[in-house]
Amino acid sequence: MKKLLWFVTGISIGVLAVRQLQENPKAQELAADVSRRAKEFGAAVAEGYREREAEIASEQAK
Repeated sequence: MKKLLWFVTGISIGVLAVRQLQENPKAQELAADVSRRAKEFGAAVAEGYREREAEIASEQAK
């Protein structure tokens, strides 16, 4: 029963967030900014991973 309560609460919060985004231009700007920053962070992590992977591969090749 407790899980159902949390599930319904999560859906309700999601619906409210979507409504807020549809009606409020500032909320849309904030969501776009958060999305952009998350993508930049993900790209930086992926780039760092690839660089480290290349370093390890070059060390093993020696």
